[in-house]
Amino acid sequence: MGSTQRSSLSTNVADLVDASQSTGQDVSYIDSMPVYVRELIAGGAAGGFAKTSVAPLERTKILLQTRTEFRSLGVCQSLKKLFKHEGVRGFYKGNGASVVRIVPYAALHYMTYEQYRCWILNNYSALGSGPHIDLLAGAAAGGTAVLCTYPLDLARTKLAYQVVNTRGNFNYGMKGAQSQIVYKGIRDVLSSVYREGGLRGLYRGVGPTLTGILPYAGLKFYIYEELKTRVPEEYEKSIVTRLSCGALAGLFGQTLTYPLDVVRRQMQVENLQPSGQGGVRYKNTLEGLTYIVRNQGWKKLFSGLSINYIKIVPSVAIGFTAYDTMKAWLHVPPHQKSSQ
Repeated sequence: MGSTQRSSLSTNVADLVDASQSTGQDVSYIDSMPVYVRELIAGGAAGGFAKTSVAPLERTKILLQTRTEFRSLGVCQSLKKLFKHEGVRGFYKGNGASVVRIVPYAALHYMTYEQYRCWILNNYSALGSGPHIDLLAGAAAGGTAVLCTYPLDLARTKLAYQVVNTRGNFNYGMKGAQSQIVYKGIRDVLSSVYREGGLRGLYRGVGPTLTGILPYAGLKFYIYEELKTRVPEEYEKSIVTRLSCGALAGLFGQTLTYPLDVVRRQMQVENLQPSGQGGVRYKNTLEGLTYIVRNQGWKKLFSGLSINYIKIVPSVAIGFTAYDTMKAWLHVPPHQKSSQ
């Protein structure tokens, strides 16, 4: 009896040691990765998950910005119209390109932000280390990320713009719809645009994008860091505090730069618009802003802004939650303790 118990005990201990060693090997493998790599993985995964969660609202926002037949509809009516003619899949049209874009975009954005911030602090110490450094680093990081991923954003917009009736014929009350180009996927968009306009075609609309992202990304980081400095120390690490600061920063920055986003979307889809519906080509951002105000009214510059408010809050909340979960799983240390 005693021998059997000792044998059983020895077997259990051996199993525990083997499990511990196996877990230790997994932990060692994860910990062996550079911290910035783990942060890139966490940020990319969180960005993709958050983007997919708000995809129906993102699709509706693009249609409100670019299609006249959706302009008079509210958010709910637009969603109903999409569901009626395209079903559930219509809510996620263009989301593949969006996710493919947001993963490298989020990774590059946050990584380059840290790099630019360190570079400014190391080379321009006279500027200090306040939130204004975050303004500069955030703007530079936003521009870098946009330039690297813009063709994917162009593809996402073109796919989201086309409304194909999958439950009947193609045209359902949209004039000139038969003459529109129908893209099959991301690769089809990129290859078609490249054949028509070359590299310049892939970056059509990048001007207003950069004009908008530089102040938006900078303001987002600046406001977020500034708000955190005004939070009592005992609440600084609270997820609710971070969500609140991030949401406010995003909302404020988005409002100030939203008209530039409208011009960007219209420049991206102008070759898809039927000639009878005013297929005007803007030479630059200023001309686009001026034309929209004169011919479509200043309210058009903020078309879809309400749905942007609706989607940005859950997007930030989901993004933060997913990012924190991924960081814990990847054993990413607190930012101030990480050594990249």
